[in-house]
Amino acid sequence: MLTTEETAPGLHLVTLANGKVNALCVQLLEELQATAAELVAKAPRAVVVTGGPKVFAAGADITEFAERGGEEPFALSGRDEVARIGGAFLGALNAVAALPCPTVAAVNGVALGGGCELALACDFRVASDTAKFGQPEILLGIIPGGGGTQRLARLVGPARAKDLVFSGRMVGAAEALAIGLVDGVVPGEDGERGDALPEAMALAEKLASGPREAMALAKAAIDGGLEGTLSDGLVLEQRLFVESFSTGDAIVGVSSFLADGPGHAQFD
Repeated sequence: MLTTEETAPGLHLVTLANGKVNALCVQLLEELQATAAELVAKAPRAVVVTGGPKVFAAGADITEFAERGGEEPFALSGRDEVARIGGAFLGALNAVAALPCPTVAAVNGVALGGGCELALACDFRVASDTAKFGQPEILLGIIPGGGGTQRLARLVGPARAKDLVFSGRMVGAAEALAIGLVDGVVPGEDGERGDALPEAMALAEKLASGPREAMALAKAAIDGGLEGTLSDGLVLEQRLFVESFSTGDAIVGVSSFLADGPGHAQFD
């Protein structure tokens, strides 16, 4: 239900491949979590996540929340089953967010519900000009369960997050860029829709050329600091700052600076 490809040393492309809309069923989520674990073992330099040229992911497979085999065909699953499915979302998207390298979502088409939450689990989001984002769960009488109330609020602020979550509306690429939901929009040419993947890959390739260990520590400091108070975050930063001086990146970077000035280090 997904494919992975190392397109250059340390640069990995993960492509969702589950039907026409890349519905995030439990099987796909479990594969995504397993793939993230496999990537960690490979010490990646950068990872791009995409759904292909037409759609990123249209959200959860809602049919999995329906009770099967009962007398009522539209009955909802019980709490235990809902918790199992929700746990699959939590495990998979947390695994993507925890990848110790820069991650970029290349969003073509729709990224709705769980699809939007998958994009939010990445460090950066590059969208085509026809992309659409949203958390439409409220229209089903439920709320987001894969980070839509948490990562979205941290990214765009609580008021904008409440607007999107309370209304369930979709936003186009231009509005997503204006509110900080995406980091870049790729326009189409000659009447064709834009393709986010090449620009996302270019961004990932640029980031992959940087100091891998230092970037992993910087990501841990930023993400970990957001989970506590400012005081807690500063203590975490100091600990990881000291740790960074014990890496091979520091040896290369500081030595290069002392010998040739800034901007000339070539990291392994």
